[in-house]
Amino acid sequence: MRLSNSLFSLFKHVKRETVMGLKSPEQKSGHLVVPGERLGVIEEFIPDSGTFVKDGVIFSKIVGRSLVDLQNRRVSVYPAVEGAVVPKVGSIVVGQIGNAQSDNVLVRIFKVGNKKISGEFGGILHISDVSDRYVTVMGDVCKTGDIVRAKVISEKNRIFHLSTNDKSLGIVDAFCSRDGTLLDPDRYDLRCPKCGNIEKRKLAPDYGKEAI
Repeated sequence: MRLSNSLFSLFKHVKRETVMGLKSPEQKSGHLVVPGERLGVIEEFIPDSGTFVKDGVIFSKIVGRSLVDLQNRRVSVYPAVEGAVVPKVGSIVVGQIGNAQSDNVLVRIFKVGNKKISGEFGGILHISDVSDRYVTVMGDVCKTGDIVRAKVISEKNRIFHLSTNDKSLGIVDAFCSRDGTLLDPDRYDLRCPKCGNIEKRKLAPDYGKEAI
């Protein structure tokens, strides 16, 4: 998957500003920041909207412009894209399956509901949160490159923990593990129209219809 043109240009601008050596946000307002970028420390500033704290360090939670209030010692980030949204507990998100382990997979989230998000966020889908039925291996649920619709059930340790344990959730696009072709529904399984390979997934009921 690729970022939209506006976000791609935004990230290019962030990189250019970083290379030019701008001062850190705690020294200057208006600095363009991305999720996970350091903003300051809690000994010096009070974290406000658009930020999170880890080990005493304040980071940006979104793509936006930093705002440093030196008088009140507060730092915040305002979205660079009007109407920008970020995942939160209860959100239905869409993302692409990344690195897979035997009992969990990483997910690169790029949509919240029907809206593209400002930047990219990572989530994790554990085998225990896949279905109310027993699942032996994650390979029967999803594979690297698949597109999944899931629900955010936790932000523990600032990681988005996901679940597909609902009839409306699951894989919305799956690709053949042999040749990368989009798989077609075939009764209870999926079939590759190119090589005939049969594969399993935990499918959403509207498989193949999600607007990516």
